[in-house]
Amino acid sequence: MQRAVIVLRAKEIPFEVTYIDLRNKPDWFLKISPHGKVPVLQVDDEPLFESNAIAEYLEEAQAPQLHPTDLVKRARNRAWTDFVPTFAGGLSAIYYAKSNDDREERLKTARQRLDKLEIALTERGNGGPYFNGPELCLVDAAYAPFLQRFLYVEQWLKTDVLDDYPLVSAWAQALVDSDVVKGSVPDSFFDEFSNGMKRRGFYVGELMETATQGQASHG
Repeated sequence: MQRAVIVLRAKEIPFEVTYIDLRNKPDWFLKISPHGKVPVLQVDDEPLFESNAIAEYLEEAQAPQLHPTDLVKRARNRAWTDFVPTFAGGLSAIYYAKSNDDREERLKTARQRLDKLEIALTERGNGGPYFNGPELCLVDAAYAPFLQRFLYVEQWLKTDVLDDYPLVSAWAQALVDSDVVKGSVPDSFFDEFSNGMKRRGFYVGELMETATQGQASHG
């Protein structure tokens, strides 16, 4: 869902967001979401679903264009957007680990995915700070949610994995510092995200809980 909101904000398209409880999906939502997943974009009376489809629709529907005009660069952008599920699976697996040993094992896979992305940023032919240069693009919108979440949990995990990938690290920081990305989640997002990590018994949730208890004892 966040990806769609980033694109809407980048294009300055007026919109309203309805948040739902994914553990208790309402019937009206299931009627308009064939796969039972978010996001769903309601355009007049027509529901659109799946992040890629929504982003491409918004790209075609309203300026400014977030894809490159050059056909080869646009195709390469789409190819790197297609890599997002693979990349995100490797990165998010780190904070879905159930133990420290499990986390260390998952870091090996994450590094393989980060290797590829670091090469892509090396070959992009511009100085950033975003994927295509000084302006946000659809590739940025696709990766931003996962990089934002990882940088958030990294304050507890302290893997320092991004230290070995300076271009990815700089890109990630530019994205989370962007007002477009910052405003793409509600104020309660990180509290809810942390609670989910704790509730589901992930290792980072234990670290968060320990840090909270430590703060309370010194309060």
